[in-house]
Amino acid sequence: MSDESAIPLPRENEMLIGHKTAEAAMHDAIASGRIPHAWMITGPSGIGKATLAYRFARFVLSGGVQDEGPGLFGDALPPAAADLHVSRDDPVFAQIAAGSHPDMLVVERGYDEKRKKMRGEIVVDDVRKIGSFLRLTPSLGGWRVVILDSADEMNRNAANAVLKLLEEPPRQALIILVSHTPGRLLPTIRSRCRSVRLGPLFDTQITELLGIHKPDLDPATIETLVAISEGSVGRALALAAEGGISALEDIFGALSSYPSLQDLSLLELADRWTRAVKAEESDPFETGMNLLDWWLGRIARDAAAGEAPIDRIRGMGAAAQKLTETLGPAGVAERRSRITALLGKGMGLNLDKRQLLMDVFYSLAPDHAAS
Repeated sequence: MSDESAIPLPRENEMLIGHKTAEAAMHDAIASGRIPHAWMITGPSGIGKATLAYRFARFVLSGGVQDEGPGLFGDALPPAAADLHVSRDDPVFAQIAAGSHPDMLVVERGYDEKRKKMRGEIVVDDVRKIGSFLRLTPSLGGWRVVILDSADEMNRNAANAVLKLLEEPPRQALIILVSHTPGRLLPTIRSRCRSVRLGPLFDTQITELLGIHKPDLDPATIETLVAISEGSVGRALALAAEGGISALEDIFGALSSYPSLQDLSLLELADRWTRAVKAEESDPFETGMNLLDWWLGRIARDAAAGEAPIDRIRGMGAAAQKLTETLGPAGVAERRSRITALLGKGMGLNLDKRQLLMDVFYSLAPDHAAS
């Protein structure tokens, strides 16, 4: 069994740590009797936005809101419960966890039958399911709830289709959008949603969650994960499950002689990161590239703010200092953008990952300065 099996999916997660203010705002809106038909839960990745969305959905579908009339448009509703908690013993909890509740629809990136993999974006066909769903009479006589996770992944046509739905909302229906970067969404979508912003978790909260979901981690590893999580338990859990610390050590090892780069070291790294992986395993190349992107962004921000680079993993601080001294904060940010474009093009064309990795690291060399 995979080690990740102990980590519940958001739809299965009964527990929400942190974000009490946001949760209070949601149940206060219910108690007020004026429930917005659309909500947007925003904030950094991996902090509990989807967990809160499912928590809200369970509360509504389990009878936390009893509507005698068109409450979405201002009719008085009975008082809300003290919070949005629904017991795991509630039948609604089990239905939502299994993805089988008849009055709930989750819209995510769909599967591309032609390419035999998940699409890179939410397309209009995915969104059209919402309109058909909302036209149905609730099976259990209550509310209908849609969760769109994440709204950032919609292409333009899908976004326009969602906008039309938000402009003509049916009664007794809630649409909950989860967004990591709401600034990328259409302003007209944002303006039609009640926004609830979640902030990064505190270190103590991430430590508590790691203790629950990864009880076998040693204290030193937990301390490292907390330090580089940036308030995201999702990032910390992913680093723990996907060999993230080892991948970061690989990155810093490859940059140990920077500003020069050693072909042999990069070739050895390419061999390790591009090995064939089983379906249940994480992809070392994808994990490593995601972490390189995060780290470059982090050192650019730290340098621009005049802060010392974080140094929680062997070679981390030294590598950050060398890149900053050689390229400057703006140069590091520019190389990060260049690498993003390089990876996007390379993956889109299905280029050889070994060569792509070499190109990524050589793009950090000082003799590749932007023209």
